[in-house]
Amino acid sequence: MDAPLDPARVAASFASDRLLRVDGEPWAGFAPHSGFFPTSDGWVRTHANYPHHRRRLLRLLGLPDDGTRDDLAARLAELPAQQVEDAAADGGAIAVRVRPESEWRASAPGRAAAVGPLVTTAPRPDGRAASGTPPLAGARVLDLTRVIAGPVGTRTLALLGADVLRVDPPEPAEIGAQHLDTGQGKRSTLLDLRRRDDHARAQDLLDAADVLVTGYRPGAIESHGLQVPPGTVHARVSAWGTSGPWADRRGFDSIVQAAGGIALIESADGVTPGALPAQALDHATGYLLAAGVVDALTARSHDGAGRDVAVCLARTATWLLDAPGRTPDHPPAEPPPSDATVTHGRVRYARPALPVDDYPAPARPWGTDPPLW
Repeated sequence: MDAPLDPARVAASFASDRLLRVDGEPWAGFAPHSGFFPTSDGWVRTHANYPHHRRRLLRLLGLPDDGTRDDLAARLAELPAQQVEDAAADGGAIAVRVRPESEWRASAPGRAAAVGPLVTTAPRPDGRAASGTPPLAGARVLDLTRVIAGPVGTRTLALLGADVLRVDPPEPAEIGAQHLDTGQGKRSTLLDLRRRDDHARAQDLLDAADVLVTGYRPGAIESHGLQVPPGTVHARVSAWGTSGPWADRRGFDSIVQAAGGIALIESADGVTPGALPAQALDHATGYLLAAGVVDALTARSHDGAGRDVAVCLARTATWLLDAPGRTPDHPPAEPPPSDATVTHGRVRYARPALPVDDYPAPARPWGTDPPLW
């Protein structure tokens, strides 16, 4: 992969959700209850693509489980934005107040997101004998991630030769189109860590893995009692980072854009929030995660030490905001080129950002592989 990157291919990969076609039909990336909503004193952005997040959001607002988007909009219009954000954080739902960049940078979570490297890598004192083998030659990667950033990272590791096994709980099921867009080159299995036999199987898989990649809030996986063995690389992706007052909060790319000032920067009229033309925080963070794992495995091949690798969407967002050459008055983004796609049967998806024609294999049906290496 010594060929230079093609910016058009990279752009198409970052906008892969817009290129995805299943039986010729596009995918609507956001559910009806997700999006920007005016409140009594501003705006909030919600994320309710998963059914449990939608139910929590409706219930904390006093709405029935079958409440419509119009019901949600009417209720939010009655409430202050900060009250909605606080209630969502306390109730396990996902909604944030839309902030200007200056307010976010001055806040405690904004300051926490502005410091430190994009990818943190810390060796652990435990270790095992150095292997001396190429870092991704058959490396076993246990993938406990969802949505976009983590799956993009592990998809990249699979593209580089790793054996990636993604593990999900049976409920809630992954969004089908989302899995087709980010599951290439991996196997997919289901385990419920609350069941004793499934927990034991997950620990067996982890004991034999070279890398564990987690995409849940800090501490979520540890709460299930999984033990990371000596010498294993543990890579984590989170919304807000592992420190700071929002470390334990849920979040997604769109939510970080709204809280961190990007939504107002991308506003077309200076009032109504907007968004980047791609889930750029997710995709960029996923590639940073993969790079951190490659570096950690390379170092481990020399010293045998396990390492902790961490990336977060909010840190990536601040890096983007700090980049030179910002053009707030830019024209609308052009649609990604359709020739940067590949078709397998009923599914068409974006080609890899890296200079290869395709992934090792299209996404396998979600949850249909045995939990084995």
